[in-house]
Amino acid sequence: MAQFEQMLGGQRRAGAVVDPDERRLDAEVAKVKVTLKNGVLDPQGKAIENTLSALGFDGVHDVRQGKYIELELEETDDAAAHAAVKAMCEKLLANTVIENYDIELDSA
Repeated sequence: MAQFEQMLGGQRRAGAVVDPDERRLDAEVAKVKVTLKNGVLDPQGKAIENTLSALGFDGVHDVRQGKYIELELEETDDAAAHAAVKAMCEKLLANTVIENYDIELDSA
């Protein structure tokens, strides 16, 4: 990763994969789980359920799939970090009409 950053002039670019071992010591890590609300059809979940059954995994029902997003934040104050990630979820990361989200903060 360090070689990659060096090629880019020492800066990380959007979308660059961050090795968990290379995170800043003072970084706040937000873990966001986005799932469909109850009552919203989940065709991907149904496809997973059907495929698991076809593969011989019996007894699996009501499969729901979602998204997992991990963000490294410069903000070190928990309340401010949570508020920022909540705003990100409301504006981009989740479609709040049909999706719920859950935020977990971890200090690196």
